[in-house]
Amino acid sequence: MDAFFASVELLDHPELVDRPVIIGHEGGRGIVSSANYAARRYGVRSAMPVGRALRLCPNAVVLHPHYEKYRDASARVMRIFHDVTPVVEPLSIDEAFLDVAGAVRLFGPPAQIAADLRARVRRETGLTCSVGAGATKFIAKLASTRSKPDGLLVVPPEGALDFLRPLPIGAIWGVGPATRESLERRGIRTVQDLADTPRHVLEGWVGAAAGGKLHDLAWGRDARRVTTSRADKSIGHENTFSTDISDVAALKRELLDQADRVAVRLRKGGWRARTISLKVRFSDFTTITRSHTVPEATDLARRIHEETVALLDAADLRGRAVRLLGTRGEQLVRAEDELLGLWSDQEQWRGVEHAADRAALRFGRGAVMPAALLDRPADRERLADSEG
Repeated sequence: MDAFFASVELLDHPELVDRPVIIGHEGGRGIVSSANYAARRYGVRSAMPVGRALRLCPNAVVLHPHYEKYRDASARVMRIFHDVTPVVEPLSIDEAFLDVAGAVRLFGPPAQIAADLRARVRRETGLTCSVGAGATKFIAKLASTRSKPDGLLVVPPEGALDFLRPLPIGAIWGVGPATRESLERRGIRTVQDLADTPRHVLEGWVGAAAGGKLHDLAWGRDARRVTTSRADKSIGHENTFSTDISDVAALKRELLDQADRVAVRLRKGGWRARTISLKVRFSDFTTITRSHTVPEATDLARRIHEETVALLDAADLRGRAVRLLGTRGEQLVRAEDELLGLWSDQEQWRGVEHAADRAALRFGRGAVMPAALLDRPADRERLADSEG
């Protein structure tokens, strides 16, 4: 889907269609959830502070997010996909893989299926999507990215290598900025350069698993199938307090503890989370949820805590007392499938958290913990802890 959150909001604000629009909350540590393409031309991107986004694009209009709208729009789009093929793998709320091999007899070649899908999504939802078609998930993903916004790109199997070779290495799924910089220092700038680098050399640079995946992707090889289910949908932890809490600093310490618990379970299961979600229930039992999809899937408590603190600040509690607080990692991906962050700033913390895991195995949970958690009064007198 194209600029999904922003596009959904603009359905209710057609007068803003030609204006730069940012989805988020002004003030404090509000972050950009989405921005339309008019705003992106100024350099506005998801996950940047709203204040910075407004400095880049002072004439932008800021609209507050309405996540229930996005979930409803996503469900309608996914139902359209399922009308074409039962083999649909949602990648996130606004993206999915479809295996249409079994639909060709009914609906025509992939290019026709893609064109019909785009037209139907626009007709029935008012939203636009960009579609990439290819013989593998990797090629299809790249093609959809290259076709944005509101485009269609079909890469036939015999044209896959010609499509890949001129692309910069940053186009490869899983190569983030730090990984790209490290490879470029070694003279690897295009996918052609990567393909021409012997597999054993890549493995020597980044390890056998990551090096082998990079080499395969550079040659267009991707054996992953479109899968319709996952064993784990999300991993989370929440606390219900015996006494409601209105102290924001205390809530942030609770979030630190929850981030650690969620991160440990992610690492034990071999998962990383693409989306971090915060749940807050107030003393009157009103409940809100906020979530953010991070640039790099993570299993690190430090990163999860940063996200939930930002979400809490953006929620603007206005001193309301909190009865329940929850942290959840969603849209899980297998850790071994992620090349993101091989040289990320977060990597310095990976060794620290893995060492804490080893200490917990030997001495029990709590043998190593952040200092900020040491001064919580009586473990905050939780009424109940729950995991899911």
